Amino acid sequence: MADEPAPLLLGWVIVYVEDPPAARDFYVRAFGLQGGFVAGSGTYAELDTGATKLAFAAYTLGGQNFPGGVRAAAAGDGAPPNVEIALVADDVDAAYERALAAGCASLAQPRDKPQGQRVAWVRDPFGTLLELATPL
Repeated sequence: MADEPAPLLLGWVIVYVEDPPAARDFYVRAFGLQGGFVAGSGTYAELDTGATKLAFAAYTLGGQNFPGGVRAAAAGDGAPPNVEIALVADDVDAAYERALAAGCASLAQPRDKPQGQRVAWVRDPFGTLLELATPL
């Protein structure tokens, strides 16, 4: 029997935006996350979110990494993009109010799910879909 390859691990999540340092600073203010490093003349910025980092990269960096780059997220109305970032909070209602006060748009107010979890959804000013949820 051949050796199975080691499983892959999620190392980081990168959200493409116009201004990575501004996105990083927004998440520090809006959600109390800890800022990480900024690199590449402001084309990349990280947050210290534990084992898996949340980072922001400039759309221009996507174009440098592979042909065609990435499609920009729409910050306004309409359906959000196909990726959701979940931020876990003990008090979803307070996190939701803090997100709105910081400039996020409400997509769904806090509510209880059948599995006992409390959740809410917002869109950040950069167009990213965020779920605010209690731990599972």
